[in-house]
Amino acid sequence: MNDESENTMGSPTPEELRQQVERTRDELGQTVEALAGKADVKAQAKEKTAAAKKQAAEKTAELKEQASEKTAAAKEQAAEKATAVKEQAAEKSAELKEQAAEKTAAVKEQAAAATAQIREKAAQAAQTVKDKTPEPVQEKTAQAATQVRESAARAGQFAVDRTPDPLLEKADRIAKAARANRTQLLAGGAVLVAFLLIRRGRGRNK
Repeated sequence: MNDESENTMGSPTPEELRQQVERTRDELGQTVEALAGKADVKAQAKEKTAAAKKQAAEKTAELKEQASEKTAAAKEQAAEKATAVKEQAAEKSAELKEQAAEKTAAVKEQAAAATAQIREKAAQAAQTVKDKTPEPVQEKTAQAATQVRESAARAGQFAVDRTPDPLLEKADRIAKAARANRTQLLAGGAVLVAFLLIRRGRGRNK
């Protein structure tokens, strides 16, 4: 009676032990599955994180490459435009210089032609006056011209002696400029003197 009560109250029967083992096995299996699932979720999360990082790095590299290409293209375009502008400016400058040179040459040519005409007309006028002027008048003209030159030389020397150096330098520059047209001035002076002497001679004859 005591053995039965002990089996009933204290020790489990073999059937109960098998059931407990089965339950424990099932619980352990569920626990293992749960742990495996959790481990799998963490692994998947790590894989997703790694994939996201990789995609982000690839996208960043792609954007950097695109930006670098756009920057290089913009620099190339800017360099091409700058070169084109420089070439246009150089061509325009050369064109303007050529036009200025042509205008200067034309002006010089016109001035030379005008100077030649003036010299020719002065020479013709002097020759005409000489041809129409009697020899006595020509002699008087020559004497008067000599006297004028001598008087001018004396007056010039007197002026030089009494003129400050700065004014002398300025007068020297003016004289150099006048020498370029000395022929015209002499011819004109001769014509004027001859004309005055002719008028004086005619007045005396009347």
